[in-house]
Amino acid sequence: MAHLSDQEILQLIRNSDSRNYGFNLLVRKYQNKVYMHIRRLVIDHSDTDDVIQNTFIKVWDHIDTFREDSQLFTWIYRIATNESLSFLKKKKIRHFIPFTNIAYKLANTLEEDPYFEGDAIQKKLYEAILQLPKKQKLVFNMKYFDELKYEEISKILGTSVGALKTSYHLAVKKIKNQLDAN
Repeated sequence: MAHLSDQEILQLIRNSDSRNYGFNLLVRKYQNKVYMHIRRLVIDHSDTDDVIQNTFIKVWDHIDTFREDSQLFTWIYRIATNESLSFLKKKKIRHFIPFTNIAYKLANTLEEDPYFEGDAIQKKLYEAILQLPKKQKLVFNMKYFDELKYEEISKILGTSVGALKTSYHLAVKKIKNQLDAN
C-alpha cells in the first residue's frame, strides 16, 4: 500500500469510481491505532471488534459530511471514543452493573482475556487506569499510550487544553498512588 496522505485518501473516497478503494486505504491506515484506543477503553477483544466495526461504519456513513476543519485522524478518534463510551453505557445497563462495579468487571475481563499479553506490572497499570473517572481515563490513555498532543485531545473531546492538563495530572497521581498501594 502506498502511503497516501489523508487528503489523497479523501479524494479517492469522494470519487465514486474509487470510493471503496479509498475507504479500504483509510481503514488500513488507521485500524491499528483505533483498535488499541478502543481496546484500552472497553478491554475485551470481542467487544473491541464490535466497537471498531461500528466506528468504521459510522465513518463510512458520514465521510461525505467531514468538513476537514480537523484532521481526519482526530475526527475518526472522536467517533471511536463516542462509540466506546456508548458501548460501555449500554453494557452497564444491559448487564445491570452498578457504575461502581464496572471497573471490577472490566478488570476480571482483563484477567480472563487470552489476547492480553501484558505482564503483572502492566495488568496492575490497567487495573489502576480502570479505577479512574471516565474523563481522566480518556485523557490518560490518549496522552500516555497514543502520545497525542493536548491540542489533538482537546479537539477530540471538546475540552480546553488547561482542563486536559489538570485531568492528566490527576490521573497520573491517582495511578501512582494505586500502584504504590499494591
